[in-house]
Amino acid sequence: MKKFIFLFIVLIIFGLTLVFHDKIVNFIVDHFTEMNKKVTVLENNKYASDKSYKYVQLTDNFYPKNKQDIMNIYYTIINSGMTDFIFYCDKDYESCLDDINYVSNNQKMLSYINNFVPVYNSFKNIDTEFDSLGKISIHITHNYTAKEIDELETKISNIVKNDIDSTLDDEDKIKAIHDYIINSTKYDKEKSDNNLDTYKSDIAYGALIEGYSICGGYADSTKLLLDYYKIPNFKVSSENHIWNAVYINNKWLHLDLTWDDPVTNTGEDVLEYNYFLIDNKELSKLENEQHGFDLEIYKELKDN
Repeated sequence: MKKFIFLFIVLIIFGLTLVFHDKIVNFIVDHFTEMNKKVTVLENNKYASDKSYKYVQLTDNFYPKNKQDIMNIYYTIINSGMTDFIFYCDKDYESCLDDINYVSNNQKMLSYINNFVPVYNSFKNIDTEFDSLGKISIHITHNYTAKEIDELETKISNIVKNDIDSTLDDEDKIKAIHDYIINSTKYDKEKSDNNLDTYKSDIAYGALIEGYSICGGYADSTKLLLDYYKIPNFKVSSENHIWNAVYINNKWLHLDLTWDDPVTNTGEDVLEYNYFLIDNKELSKLENEQHGFDLEIYKELKDN
């Protein structure tokens, strides 16, 4: 009798297992996955910013529920200066992996995000891997090596000590930054015209250490010095140009050192102020082919 009851129970369990196979498997997989989801602990380095923007915001939630959450996570990770990070899709976010695939392969979107992070934490390349269980692994290659950062930090210390009066108000500090970088830097035509990498002119190292720059180097150098003086700013990019936005006198304005350091036929060094703290209207009057930026990305500039 006992054997019959035991056999009967086994058969019932077997039958229920067949009927509810998918639900049981999903429960076990979900339970096991949830128990083993270990998000990397975020560790900000000393260069990380505490700033959020209208396009992307810092977050402490690493289980995204929508595409904006994913963008915020990327911004937070890049901003932190970390090289590797793991996070997970929220279990109810059905299109999460599709959206991860979209964001991770959208180089334009990633470059926009990069414009809001501190210079030393900016990326050269981001590799993203993900699996069917919603685990996302990010590996970041940074724009600046530790050696380059050390040299730049020493250079900036010398600049603020010897070339910029710390008693100046913010607008005059911005002018001093503008003038110093332009007077100390030549536009790298070989890089711009022929793509010759004689100098690291697309980053601040070229501008501040080697004395040659293209727009990326001008923008990074400017941001480094603006950040030093805690003047709110971010970089703005169009299809083929990059410059700075600065918050001064209660509004966001454009600052483009590349175009204020024109290349002359005679090779003469020229310092101009055509693109010094101007609003959208002034910018569009001067030039709109290289400066065609997206106000849906740089929403702060809508109000100027």
